[in-house]
Amino acid sequence: MSTFDFTAAAELFPARSWKARSHGISYKRFSDAAEAVRYAIEDLPPECLLGTYLEVEEERFDSGGIRRLYDCAEYPLTRATPDDDGEAKGDGEADAKPKRGTKRT
Repeated sequence: MSTFDFTAAAELFPARSWKARSHGISYKRFSDAAEAVRYAIEDLPPECLLGTYLEVEEERFDSGGIRRLYDCAEYPLTRATPDDDGEAKGDGEADAKPKRGTKRT
């Protein structure tokens, strides 16, 4: 990853799945690849990242490649901690679904 230019312009192409469309995810252009990588990992719903790809200087990165760019030591931006995303974990909807073999009361 040491030859990757995080300051190069980047394009993010969403997955063609219905999940991406239902979340309103569309093509985005970024002035720098670091911000595109940050957006893909921190802002996209995880189910929409699969099938999404990043293009930087005519090189393409799938979801695994985007993750490796985010995790590499040369990544220039501050990474979010699990609490930094501003979303409450367990909004009640997901928690309301009973686990297999249990009954709702």
